[in-house]
Amino acid sequence: MAMQLFIGGACAGKRDTVTARFPAARWWRLNDDHPLSDCHQALEAEQPLVITGVLEWLASALDATEHDVLRSQWLRELATLGQRADELGAPLIVITTEVGRGIVPMQPEQRRLRDVNGWFNQDAAAQAEQVWYVRHGLVVAVK
Repeated sequence: MAMQLFIGGACAGKRDTVTARFPAARWWRLNDDHPLSDCHQALEAEQPLVITGVLEWLASALDATEHDVLRSQWLRELATLGQRADELGAPLIVITTEVGRGIVPMQPEQRRLRDVNGWFNQDAAAQAEQVWYVRHGLVVAVK
């Protein structure tokens, strides 16, 4: 799959890095009205597609769905989207937020969100052809 994953903390420079590398890309922000399953409609031949808002979408989705079900859905939809992007020759870029390096929150729902986000990041990294870690505007290839 020609998917690339850019991961890093908040305000680390991920968006600027992706914008510089893919200036003509279309952007798709995940939310309740724009789930990952709808990204297919934004795919165009040879047009890069950037997916953002994973953490925020996940936080909202976890309120209504068990994390195992949500993770299975994420894996399936990411693989399907990647296959379709490959067929169209459209680079697929996913930007995710790393939240596992800070203080562990006291609220159980916030700890759960961090755990599930970590699993989602692992799943995306496993499917990605290239993985980039961005911190302080510095970009390091990790896969």
